[in-house]
Amino acid sequence: MRQNQTGLYFFLLTALAVILLIINVCAGSVQISPHEVLDILSRRPANPVSADIILQIRLPRTLAAAILGGGLSLSGYLLQTYFHNPIAGPFILGISSGAKLAVAGMMVAALRASIPIHSVMMIVAAFAGAMISMGFVLLISRVVDRISMLIVSGVMIGYICSAITDLIVTFADDSDIVNLHNWSKGSFSGISWENVAVMTVVIFAAFFCVLLLSKPIGAWQMGEAYARNMGVHVPLFRALLVVLSSVLSACVTAFAGPVSFVGIAVPHLIKGLFRTANPLRMIPACFLGGAIFCLACDLLARVLFAPTELGISTVTSIFGAPIVIHILIRRENARPS
Repeated sequence: MRQNQTGLYFFLLTALAVILLIINVCAGSVQISPHEVLDILSRRPANPVSADIILQIRLPRTLAAAILGGGLSLSGYLLQTYFHNPIAGPFILGISSGAKLAVAGMMVAALRASIPIHSVMMIVAAFAGAMISMGFVLLISRVVDRISMLIVSGVMIGYICSAITDLIVTFADDSDIVNLHNWSKGSFSGISWENVAVMTVVIFAAFFCVLLLSKPIGAWQMGEAYARNMGVHVPLFRALLVVLSSVLSACVTAFAGPVSFVGIAVPHLIKGLFRTANPLRMIPACFLGGAIFCLACDLLARVLFAPTELGISTVTSIFGAPIVIHILIRRENARPS
């Protein structure tokens, strides 16, 4: 019975993701019918303006929203597994802000030196910033016992990184500020096919590595002592979780800027839907859930006040923040009085 339910849930998630992919490609300030989109994708004669909109703007943006949304959700799942806490996430712990700071500094330096900015450069800079922020979080976790203090410390790290990023933007050239401002709000716009190719390789390579860790993750969920008894090399396992979660969140920040609450809200919703902690189910389900969440939020960001476009973090915060509040209230009520 449970296997039938799991199969049904995966089918529904996949179908919803496909439906949202189609809607995102067709909908926008310029409406394009599904039939015309099919003609464009089939290379049949079509309106050249519509063809450019679909092939150069909407299709890469839609694929990026799905891929990066899945990667960000998976990053949150790994951090929640590492800290044994549903509130842990790349945005809350300041990891996304550290990646944002590093990418902002790299962009300003590259633009001033007239150096072309490539996808790999952005990912490397974002990963370096994410790892530095993660390093501070891990150091703090050795000092504080309560997870609430760790979360507060992560938020403070995020504020510090955001403040330094604002200083970089303040003293940047006017042309740099335009690029940084659009990126720092969080958006899937401006994604090229080269970006899609790079993010696909990085995200799915990390996804495959996470799948290989499914058995150690299952053991770790039962506690560190249990994992050791099951033969898990705990220091190596912890390092892999940190690196993989940082790679995933860094890739998202490099291409889309900071995207808030996805890494916390989606794993929580998926766990509530599947009612299991089995990593072999949770890993692909979290990826699908993150893709759906970001596709839906990006659609609203584009069409809600078209032609004005909202920042993606604005929409994800509206839907994600209440879920985080719900988690906090439920955990507080579950504590023995």
